[in-house]
Amino acid sequence: MTTADERFVKILFRFYSDVLDEWIVETLWAEIVDANKGLYKIDSIPFFASITSDDIVFAEYDDTEKMLTYKETIEYSGNSLIQVVILDETFTTNEIRDIFNSLDCKSEKFKEGYFVIEVLADKNYEPIKQKLSELKDKEIIAYAEPVLSEQHQY
Repeated sequence: MTTADERFVKILFRFYSDVLDEWIVETLWAEIVDANKGLYKIDSIPFFASITSDDIVFAEYDDTEKMLTYKETIEYSGNSLIQVVILDETFTTNEIRDIFNSLDCKSEKFKEGYFVIEVLADKNYEPIKQKLSELKDKEIIAYAEPVLSEQHQY
């Protein structure tokens, strides 16, 4: 019998960030789809990597990194990823996260002042986009949409 811990692995993502102007390393949990073929389903919300949970990726063990390392995305989930920076320090990160949680979004806090929102493929992005735009117009937040699925573009 396979335990839950045996079904999941960590995968390393190494990429250059134009925004931060530096190389970024991020590790994400993934569920094993087919280890022999190097296929894994992302089970984390990334802070920086341009993928989303439920994406299927190809990863191989890298001798230099000493762990499974991302090579390419095989299948996209249709989820979208939004990066949010708090500009108005009178608001806490969790206060802003709560707004998006009420819109049925998942989110992960990196640190005070920065978090990411994941919008699942089957969710209507319009009310979420309206709230993002409203908060941006009030100079409460700035945001980027590094992964915006086709169904969330309009």
